[in-house]
Amino acid sequence: MTVEEFRDFRDALPSQPGIYKYLSEAEDIMYIGKAKDIKKRVSSYFTKNDHSNRIKRMIFLVRKIEFVIVNTEQDAFLLENSLIKKYQPRYNVMLKDDKTYPFICISNEPFPRVFFTRKIVRDGSEYLGPYTSVYNAKIVLDLLKNIFPLRTCNLNLSQKNVEAGKFKVCLEYHLKNCLGPCQALQTREDYDQNIQQIKNVLKSNFPSVKNFLKSKMTEYAENMEFERAEEFRQKIEWLSNYESKSTIVNPRLTDIDVYGYTENDTAAFMNYLKIVNGTVVKTRAMEVKKVLDENREDLLLRAVIEHSLSETEKPSEIIVPFNIELPFEDVKLTIPIVGDKKKLLDMTVKNALYMREERVKQNMTPEEKKPAFRIMKTLKDDLRLKELPRHIECFDNSNIQGTNPVSACVVFKDARPSKKDYRHFNIRSVEGPNDFASMEEVIHRRYKRMLEEGQDLPNLIIVDGGKGQLSAAVKSLEGLGLYGKIPIVGIAKRLEEIYFPEDSLPLYINKKSESLKLIQRMRDEAHRFGITHHRKRRSNAALVSGLTEIKGIGEKTFELLIKKYKSVKKLKEVPFDELKEVIGESKAKILTEAFSSANKTDAEPEQG
Repeated sequence: MTVEEFRDFRDALPSQPGIYKYLSEAEDIMYIGKAKDIKKRVSSYFTKNDHSNRIKRMIFLVRKIEFVIVNTEQDAFLLENSLIKKYQPRYNVMLKDDKTYPFICISNEPFPRVFFTRKIVRDGSEYLGPYTSVYNAKIVLDLLKNIFPLRTCNLNLSQKNVEAGKFKVCLEYHLKNCLGPCQALQTREDYDQNIQQIKNVLKSNFPSVKNFLKSKMTEYAENMEFERAEEFRQKIEWLSNYESKSTIVNPRLTDIDVYGYTENDTAAFMNYLKIVNGTVVKTRAMEVKKVLDENREDLLLRAVIEHSLSETEKPSEIIVPFNIELPFEDVKLTIPIVGDKKKLLDMTVKNALYMREERVKQNMTPEEKKPAFRIMKTLKDDLRLKELPRHIECFDNSNIQGTNPVSACVVFKDARPSKKDYRHFNIRSVEGPNDFASMEEVIHRRYKRMLEEGQDLPNLIIVDGGKGQLSAAVKSLEGLGLYGKIPIVGIAKRLEEIYFPEDSLPLYINKKSESLKLIQRMRDEAHRFGITHHRKRRSNAALVSGLTEIKGIGEKTFELLIKKYKSVKKLKEVPFDELKEVIGESKAKILTEAFSSANKTDAEPEQG
């Protein structure tokens, strides 16, 4: 595979932990690797030039790349190990050996022993792991022995032998590493209680273990045995600092097929794992095209049957996310809710979901891959719109006790503000603080003008407010013959409910949804734009009111001056001679004296 060919494939790789497989033209597995970030790791093979001749040869022969996503890097390590042993790829020379990872064994005998081993014996003992190194296994084992003293001998501590006094305590007892069950110095009940807590630690059930240790610490403290209480405090601290292992397989799971499932409108996507003797030995991604209106049960069943027929032997158990009618009488069907089987199912579903997302991306145009398109598509789906809301307009009213009422319209195009299209409206026909009537007037004025000028109408209208404001806006659209042609919704501030016309129940969009964030952003922008204009209008109104109260200066004179000089600030800077030419000598004199008097008053210090 050349660098150019890889670039076409690179975007399909996930930036997540997992394993990747290099396949030849004949689809033979040439190499299996693990990675914390699959995309970054695989890319390094094709972007670096300092590879050995062996790796360069392998890259040249690669024709296909497959991958499996897992939860952690350690999960990837374990899965890589099991797949390499299964397929023995040509280029995995470093790991082609018979080593297996160690497990911690809890033996099936009276007063069970706890030890690590590479060999699993089906004798009823419990095996927990695997661990990625002997060192890690020993660390765990040492931690457990420090917290829960256990025997290390291989004596047959049956009740008969113990009662007969056949054994004597050894050095481990005197070192306090064992509590002497061989001489009945520790009861079977107490020992089994420790074994149960060890199982809880190995299964990451830390809260119950901590509660057990805290109860012991409290008990010794209440009995004034502070040294023993301190021992248990240290044990709690050791346990808190311990980081549990990662497991993706369980030695008790044998001969199991796991199927993850998801779908879209055109196809179903499934991911398959084969578990043999507690390890993942095979993976496969499958896509089933929908021909008619098949339900998910039929699609999954079809994939399971076809895949099972291609295998030489049927599994003893099949794990699926929902119930299907298996035609195999001797195969157990499981839908797990918790535990190791559920973890395996979750992993397969995660890979199926990723496959579905990649298929969608492959069919997207460059424009559809942009974040703005994704946001608009989400909004379209959430509001059940017929077309993509590329052009959205949002309205908000502003007034203070009915004074200087204004309304703002902000416009977003392709999910971005189009500030050149922003508009503000001074309310003309409404007396007092009446949000509903103000909204009715503004919507009518806005879209009447757009119709008259032949402008493109929006794909969506948003009004800031609940049912009242929305009903007022709908009334205007009905009067213009636009109701039903332009979707319109209202957003209420208290709980961010989305209201639709003729629907008494609001829609609640997920608070983290990109579509709700876009609506909130437009609402806040309309509020900001309206408040800014409202303040400016109130300021101008106050200036007009103040200047027209000057005796000898009427409203028409002031309007003439504002029209020529644009603002009161500039008017104050106009020379007397120029004012005289515009409004006459007498009025210019009156205005100049008024400005001078006002400046003098402003400059006087405050009297204390």
